[in-house]
Amino acid sequence: MKKTISSFLFLFIITTAGAQNDPPDSVFTGKVIVNKDARLDILAKKELEFNTLGTKSAKGFRLLVLSSNDRDKVMSIRAKLLQQFPEQKVYMAFQAPFIKLKFGNFAEKPEAEKYRGLLTKSHLVTTNVYIVPEIIEIKADKNKEKEEE
Repeated sequence: MKKTISSFLFLFIITTAGAQNDPPDSVFTGKVIVNKDARLDILAKKELEFNTLGTKSAKGFRLLVLSSNDRDKVMSIRAKLLQQFPEQKVYMAFQAPFIKLKFGNFAEKPEAEKYRGLLTKSHLVTTNVYIVPEIIEIKADKNKEKEEE
């Protein structure tokens, strides 16, 4: 009796289960219907914009302005650098026991040398300023990109 009921129930479930009911026209014509959210197009456009016009990295140079374990001194010089040269970025890295303060993103060495001269003339730093090769950030010029299109 149990076998009969369980087999009848099993057959009933198999015949009524329709997990993938396709519309009749898509089965015979081979067409795929895609229902997507319109926000996906906006997201794809923003991602393209970010990837083409965002920051990129390349080999270049930075100025090693200071390597010290005096955090207050490093922060003071960092603030002065940001005030005098707002167009350049300042990078801080902690390598025990020193805090290294690096300045700028220079693609060419002569440009880095020019800023090194400006730093030494302004007397912000009393120690030597070194030009170090690093991977730098390069921002794509939006106007330049639009002209190329």
